[in-house]
Amino acid sequence: MTTPEDDIQSALAALRRRFGDDVSLAATTPGLAPLAGPLQHRSHRAFTDRPVDPGLLRLLCAAALSSPTKSDLQQRDIVIIDEPHLRKEIVALLPDNPWAATAPALLIFCGNNRRQRQIHEWRGRPFPNDHLDAFFNAAVDAGIALGAFVLAAETVGLGCCPISAIRNHARKISELLALPMHVFPVAGLGLGWPAQTGVISPRLPLSVTLHHDRFDEADLRKHVDGYDRRRSKVQPYARQRYVSDYGMAAEYGWSEDKARQYSKPERADFGAFVRAKGFRLD
Repeated sequence: MTTPEDDIQSALAALRRRFGDDVSLAATTPGLAPLAGPLQHRSHRAFTDRPVDPGLLRLLCAAALSSPTKSDLQQRDIVIIDEPHLRKEIVALLPDNPWAATAPALLIFCGNNRRQRQIHEWRGRPFPNDHLDAFFNAAVDAGIALGAFVLAAETVGLGCCPISAIRNHARKISELLALPMHVFPVAGLGLGWPAQTGVISPRLPLSVTLHHDRFDEADLRKHVDGYDRRRSKVQPYARQRYVSDYGMAAEYGWSEDKARQYSKPERADFGAFVRAKGFRLD
């Protein structure tokens, strides 16, 4: 049986594996045990056949929707995909995300600026904030809810994997879910009971992404190169992208993979979709 101290030591070890950094803590720092879960986050793409109880799924959605929201506007919704035919149509759009088909549950997180506009109409108030921030607030709210859902799901032992490829087909997904004007899909989420332990994916070191007082890019190239090497040792890429265009790299790390990934157009029509949903992006 593990103790809270065992849990936090495991979490700190996971932190070292993820960031290649350590954190110095006072021995008497209280309340650290709950951090063990988030620090040991793992993405899961393989699941058992055990279903996710609908009541538990609803409870997790409630936990997600209890998360922070800009100015209490609550501009996020979650769509649980239950209907088999509908799920089949959605999965068919996601051939590079096979876990969307095999996960026991599939959810889609949406930004919703529609309710705010409806409230203005009901109350007879003007809506002068019809600009980029209206879209941005709803998108961020949905992202916060997605992150909160993942943390809640992992707390009870479920595994998750977000599906950003939903936005590759935003217009079609919107039609399938009957999303009205000013409501848009942000990401999908496949979840279920993990069939494997999962891997703690290394992240960029905290020296790159954590700043004090002012943004700092000192030695960024050196840190990214070091991260490439560290990640390749523990989580090498199974294949290289776009070999026909760029050839086989002798050293293929995170930065080369991401540079190749975004060397090709993706979601170039998303802005047009958002505008068609009624948003002004001024």
